[in-house]
Amino acid sequence: MMKKLVLLTLALVMALSVFACTSAAPQTAQATAVPATEAPTEAATEAPAAPEATAEEAPAEPVGAPDPAAVPGEALALEKSPFVNPIVGKSDEGDYTFCGDPAVLIDGDTAYLYVGHDTAKITDGGYIMPDYLCYSSKDLQNWTYEGVVFSMKEGDCKWSNDKTSAWASQAVKHTDPATGKELYYLYYCTWGRTAQGKQSIGVATSETPTGRFTDLGKALVAGTVTGPETSGWNDIDPTVWIETDENGEEHRYLAWGNGLFYVCELNEDMISVKDRNGDGKITSGAIGSGADIINQQTGLQDFTEAPWLYRRTDETGKAYGPYYLFYAHGWREKMAYATADSLMDSEWTFGRVLMPPTATSNTNHMAVFDFLGKTWFVYHNGSLPAGHGFRRSPCITELHFDENGGVNRIPETAAGPWGTVVRIEQTAGDGILTHLQLANSSGDGAYPMLDVDLAMEEETEPLNSCWVLVAGKADPADDTLVSIQSENKPGLYVTAEDDETLYLAQDADATAQTAEKQTFRSVSALDGSDGVSFESVAFPGRYLSCVDGWTELTDGSDATACSFAVTPVK
Repeated sequence: MMKKLVLLTLALVMALSVFACTSAAPQTAQATAVPATEAPTEAATEAPAAPEATAEEAPAEPVGAPDPAAVPGEALALEKSPFVNPIVGKSDEGDYTFCGDPAVLIDGDTAYLYVGHDTAKITDGGYIMPDYLCYSSKDLQNWTYEGVVFSMKEGDCKWSNDKTSAWASQAVKHTDPATGKELYYLYYCTWGRTAQGKQSIGVATSETPTGRFTDLGKALVAGTVTGPETSGWNDIDPTVWIETDENGEEHRYLAWGNGLFYVCELNEDMISVKDRNGDGKITSGAIGSGADIINQQTGLQDFTEAPWLYRRTDETGKAYGPYYLFYAHGWREKMAYATADSLMDSEWTFGRVLMPPTATSNTNHMAVFDFLGKTWFVYHNGSLPAGHGFRRSPCITELHFDENGGVNRIPETAAGPWGTVVRIEQTAGDGILTHLQLANSSGDGAYPMLDVDLAMEEETEPLNSCWVLVAGKADPADDTLVSIQSENKPGLYVTAEDDETLYLAQDADATAQTAEKQTFRSVSALDGSDGVSFESVAFPGRYLSCVDGWTELTDGSDATACSFAVTPVK
């Protein structure tokens, strides 16, 4: 793609670029390898650079080194990242579980993840979501599947007229005033048979966080109650926030919306809307109208859907500061946030766009929560093989606030909070594997991304030169195989094409042929250094190489062109 036309311009830019992913990366880093063993089972938004080392930190250790006696070209095993997004749904056998619209409930020492189950086929152009699934974890890295907690397909919702629309939900825990027992409440949305066919908000309860949940038997907020409306699906994506104010009064807020944003208070029973004005009926209107459900978009720049309510809390659990509303912004969906001093009586103040559209999904939906002493941001993309906007996967990263309470930008990440990010650079040359700068387009026609140019020059955006090594997709059990995934374009891999060019591309079809094209055998560096060379599995005897500043497959006769050091930067 325009490689030769861009080359001269790129070279000039590269000469002025900053030191790749981190200023702490050593310039003479060696490849990290371990001896082979028995196989183990946007417009672009500004992204923070990779963390810098402090003066006390030692330089980054290489991820290993070949046996000094290793023969050039001899197979060796590179260390793979110990963690890779997404957090659930992965499989070495190819039986992936796709799920979207993540929501997280913290109950004691356990996090519960609730997702809508995506069962659309690769070629389907719409949502097919028959039920809600639940996973649990005590460390956010290792998740246990808890099963189906509520099913549209199996008729758990009696008032729905659809069996494949288990759209976004959120679960919370609260004490039932009638019994004094703690119950779990699952707020969800679906098409309502009794609400002129419109999307409506429902609620179901369970004595355990893993269900199954029993439905109220009718919509909590019917699509015919809210207004004004602009579509039959304005009433989707519920989110709940519960807190006790400075006077000791508990408030239970329910918010939702697509195109329009609604918020109300719930009664103590958690299954009915509070009649704020005491007129005996539930009404919808603007701030100051005296309505029970407030329709308020002012300050919510390009509000699309997926609202999530959040407020910071101190070490005692007391909430402080403004209310945060995280939401999907525009199309393709970015992640953004706004703040307000009151959920019922204040206009919103827009914060910023936090995350550009993901590289693999048209929608996004977040969960923001505190756990293990940190604040976390779970979102979805389509980064698993054959993933897309109707076959999604939940991912995790850490969320950070600045000194004024603003939310820092959140780059999409393949390695997540615990993975290893590496640079791949020539052992005897200036080439650094990088993908060219590109903003994830807002146009659906730009996807899937199949031909992003790869260069061997340092980019001006350091994250473009950051990679995550994962088990070889062609055979995950063979630890001498590796696939090279982009850190800031998760789901896109270095891919060998039939004409021996190399691109960054999504695995859009999950075929064995694509898996082979995105897999390399790591071998001792052909130039005899303590580095590594990458032999294509799809094209044996051909090696990832630097040729005139670009990447190509070559026969390895120029050993310097295809010998690299692999150095961790995170």
